[in-house]
Amino acid sequence: MNRTSRHPMRRILLSAAVLVALVGVFVVRLVDIQIVRAAELNEQAQEARSEPVTVYGARGDIVDANGKVLADTVMRYDIVLSPKQASKAEVVREVPDPENPEATKEVVVPLPELAAELGAVVGLTGDQVQGIITSELAEDPKADYAYVSKLVDTETYEKVKALDIPWVYADEHPSRRYPSGAVAGNLVGWVGPDGNPLQGLELSEDQCLAGENGKISYLHSLQDWVKIPGTEIVHEQAHDGGKLQLTIDTDLQWEVQRIAEAQRQATGADWATVTVMEAKTGRLLAVADVPTVDPNDPSAIEADDRGSRSFTAPYEPGSTFKALTAASVINAGLADPYSRIVAPYRIKFPNGADVNDSSFHDDQQLTLTGVLVESSNTGMSQFGELMTDRARYDDMLKFGLGAESEVGFLAEASGDLHGDPDDWDNQTKYATMFGQGLTTTAVQIASVYQTIANGGVRMPVTLVDGCVRDGDDATAETPAPQGEQVVSPEAATATSQMLERVYQDAWLSDEWNIPGYRVAAKTGTAQVPDGNGGYQEGYLVSVSGFAPADDPEFVVSVSIMNPVKMNSSAASAPVFQEVMSQVLKKYRTVPSGAPAPELPATW
Repeated sequence: MNRTSRHPMRRILLSAAVLVALVGVFVVRLVDIQIVRAAELNEQAQEARSEPVTVYGARGDIVDANGKVLADTVMRYDIVLSPKQASKAEVVREVPDPENPEATKEVVVPLPELAAELGAVVGLTGDQVQGIITSELAEDPKADYAYVSKLVDTETYEKVKALDIPWVYADEHPSRRYPSGAVAGNLVGWVGPDGNPLQGLELSEDQCLAGENGKISYLHSLQDWVKIPGTEIVHEQAHDGGKLQLTIDTDLQWEVQRIAEAQRQATGADWATVTVMEAKTGRLLAVADVPTVDPNDPSAIEADDRGSRSFTAPYEPGSTFKALTAASVINAGLADPYSRIVAPYRIKFPNGADVNDSSFHDDQQLTLTGVLVESSNTGMSQFGELMTDRARYDDMLKFGLGAESEVGFLAEASGDLHGDPDDWDNQTKYATMFGQGLTTTAVQIASVYQTIANGGVRMPVTLVDGCVRDGDDATAETPAPQGEQVVSPEAATATSQMLERVYQDAWLSDEWNIPGYRVAAKTGTAQVPDGNGGYQEGYLVSVSGFAPADDPEFVVSVSIMNPVKMNSSAASAPVFQEVMSQVLKKYRTVPSGAPAPELPATW
C-alpha cells in the first residue's frame, strides 16, 4: 500500500485548520482595520491626501461720500510647486502627431522644459526654477512646498494655470490697492505686505474693515497632487469686512491738495493743511495735507509727511483765535461790535503782563469790530479781561478745544490750553485771549468757525459716515448728530458780521476777494511748539473763514508752515480764496443777495 495515502483525512483536517487559521487572521485584521481602527486609519489617510486651505475674508472697501473707491482688495497669488512631485512625477501631454495631422499622440514632457515654461511666465529662467527644486530637495528629500513667485497678479496666475503642470499651484492672498493714489492718502493710511493695518483709517477703523478668514480642505491624489473634485469640506466660513464710507468728496479732495501743494512749492513752505467743512453739519468734505503720502508706496515720502497734520500737529493758532474771544465776550453780555477801547502799541497790565501788537502804531480808537480788523493784541486783551479766566476757559472747552475731535483720528492731538486757568501765569492770562500760550489743531480751528457760522451751535466733527456690512441695509439713514449751543445765535451773528468787515476792510481784502459772495474770515500768524518747551523756526500763517456769510454753508481753514518766500498771511490768503471759490462753485451755492452790514471800526 502506498505510504502517501495512509492518512488522507489527517492531511485534509490539517489543511482545513491552516485555512481556518489564515481566514481568522484576515478576519481579525479586517475587523481591526474596518472597525477597531477605522477612524484612526481614515484620519491618517485623510491627512496624507487632504490639503487644508485658508479662505480669506476680503478686507472691506473705503469709499468717499459718493461711493468712489479709495481702498479696495484685489486677489494676488503665490505661485508654489512641490519639489518632491516635480522630481518624480511624469507629465504627459497630448500633442499633434506629425505623421497624422488629424491625430494626436502622448509625449512625456521633461522637467527642464516644464521649468522653462513656468519661468517664462513668472520672470525666471528655467535654470532658476530647477534650482528652487534642487535646493529644496537637498534640504529635505520629501519637500512638498516651495515658493516660485509671490503676490503675482491675476493675469500671471491665469497664465501659470494654463500651463497645466500638476505639481504647480497657487495660494490666494488678498492684497490692498489704493486706486486714487495720494488723494486722501493722509487720511486713508495703508496696510503692510502681510495685510496688517499700519496707518490712518486703515488702522483706526480696522474693526469695520477687517475680514474673517475661513478654512476648507480637499483631497488630492498622492501621485500627481491633483485636486479630487467633490471632496471639498468647509470647516470655517469666511466673512468679508465692512465698507467704510467717508464724508470726503474725492474730487474736491484732489483739487484742494493740488491748490495747497502748488502754494507750498511757490512759497518754499515746509508743509500745508487745508480743511473744508460743512457749516451746518460738521462733516469734513476735504482734509488736505501736503506733502501727501501715496498708500501704494508709503516709503516714497518722509515719515513725518505720512499722516494728517490737520489732526496731529498742534500749533498756537494766533489771531484766528480772536474770533472765539470776541464771541465769548459778546455772549457774556460784556461787549458788542460797537464797544470801544483805546489800543496802544504796547500795554502793561496791573498784574505785570506785557502785551504788544505785531508792528508799531500810535494809539488807536477801536471798536471790537476794529480790533478784529486791525488784529490788535492790545485791544483784544482789554476786551478779554472783562471775563474771568474760568469763564473763557469753559467756553474754549465748549468750542471743542483741549480735547480730541469726535473723529478720534489716529494719533490725534488734543491741543493744550496751558493747563487749568487757576495755574495760568500773568502773561498766559492775556496771551490766551489772542491765540498764544495755548495750542490747537487745524481741525479744531475749523470747528470753532463752524460753530460761529452755525448760529453758535457746534456740530460733532465727522469724517466717517458709517460702516456697512453684508446683510446691513445700506440705505438706512444714520441718525442726525446732535449739536451743542456754545454761544447764543445773537453772539454768533455779531461775530460773523465783524469777520465780514475783516474780509472786506483788512489788509488782504484784494488777495481773497470772491465776487458775488459775502465772506467772513480772519488771518493768523503763529508759532509752532517743538515738543521740547520751545518753538520751531519759522511761523505758521493761516486763514479761517466761511461763506456765504449771510447763510453759511462751508468753512475753509488754511495753515502753511514756514513759507520762507512769503512769511505772512499773504501766503495763505490765495489758497483760501481759490479753495472757497471751488467749493462754492462745485456745490452750486446761491450767491449772496444783500451786502454785508456796515460796522464802524473806529470811533
